[in-house]
Amino acid sequence: MIDFRALTNEYKTPLYVYDFDYMTKQFDKLKEAFRGRKSIVAYAVKANSNLSVVQHFAKMGSGADCVSIGEVRRAFLAGVPAYKIIFSGVGKSDSEIREALEKDILYINVESEAELGRVEMIAEELNAKARISVRVNPNIDPKTHPYISTGLHDNKFGVDLSTAKRMYIQANNSLHLDPVGIHFHIGSQLTELTPIRESAEIVADLVRSLSKIKIELKFFDIGGGLGVRYDNETLIEPYEYAQAILGTLRALDLTIICEPGRFLTANAGYFVSKVLYEKQNGARKFVVVDGAMNDLLRPALYGAYHKIEAITVSTGETRAVDIVGPVCESGDFFAKNYQLPELAHNDLVVVHSAGAYGFGMGSNYNTRGRSAEVALKNGEVKLIRKRETFEDLIALEQEFLD
Repeated sequence: MIDFRALTNEYKTPLYVYDFDYMTKQFDKLKEAFRGRKSIVAYAVKANSNLSVVQHFAKMGSGADCVSIGEVRRAFLAGVPAYKIIFSGVGKSDSEIREALEKDILYINVESEAELGRVEMIAEELNAKARISVRVNPNIDPKTHPYISTGLHDNKFGVDLSTAKRMYIQANNSLHLDPVGIHFHIGSQLTELTPIRESAEIVADLVRSLSKIKIELKFFDIGGGLGVRYDNETLIEPYEYAQAILGTLRALDLTIICEPGRFLTANAGYFVSKVLYEKQNGARKFVVVDGAMNDLLRPALYGAYHKIEAITVSTGETRAVDIVGPVCESGDFFAKNYQLPELAHNDLVVVHSAGAYGFGMGSNYNTRGRSAEVALKNGEVKLIRKRETFEDLIALEQEFLD
């Protein structure tokens, strides 16, 4: 049982709290599911990029799936070896590509013919041979929120099958490209196995067709996206997930790479705010807290549901309230029509399942400093990011004042 009151007394609010022991259990579940098959679990750094989180997974043997050179640098700082780092993303600058090649990471996931041309040109300038993988868009509906759907042709990610095959032929004929893998990722928060299996089958068939023309790949990168329980979702068990993937790889000797993020960190995280006061507008009751959309954007951006717990001595009946922050936007809310008891000044509101796409999507809107972050591990508490101060926020601007 986490003592949120004690944590906020010491570290103040708003506050992110991460249970590293839970993260360990999730990582072990996924690793065990692929036991007996060559595999790499490459943590999706974007889900929660705190250096201590990335380091926690690195110490368990994790690789890193990165979507910017900043994330690549984080992975190195956290101790992830170069041979387990993958650089993905639909748009990479020349400087990012150059640095990734100079750092000799495992491979670059390429998402267009134009990008392949840039990688080849830069590799030639460096007199290097760039290991690449092509991200294939299998045109499969992942049955998830449209903002986190990435496997349809309407989405910006990856290339279709015919384009992918053309890119592999180009790479195979190049002196400066080495096609070593293939990649697909159809979306996030996936709760149905059929779209994943169908996508894997399509991509595995492409691997077989490439083999027939003497293009032999080594890595089968299945992306991430395994869903978690925010409310009452039916989840995919890691073993079933692994068996669905493995069932498509008949007679293929490939190392499987999976890139979990949300699955590892979402339900390990809590966002804690302090109640400022309640207010009434007509028939609408609001609980105003000191956390805001700049701290946790998911409810405002996606209409996402999070379980919310009140830490209070109140024993009264619950009533429907909107839980809102101080930011000057009507979209600044954590929940609407949520059942909570009457709350008083300095009571706490705990937003559950906040360990993924929480702090990392935060901002300094309204000149609000971002929250502190703490980790719980083996019964001990550790500060892993200081609270931002006003001085932090103006540090890159102040010198330019007249």
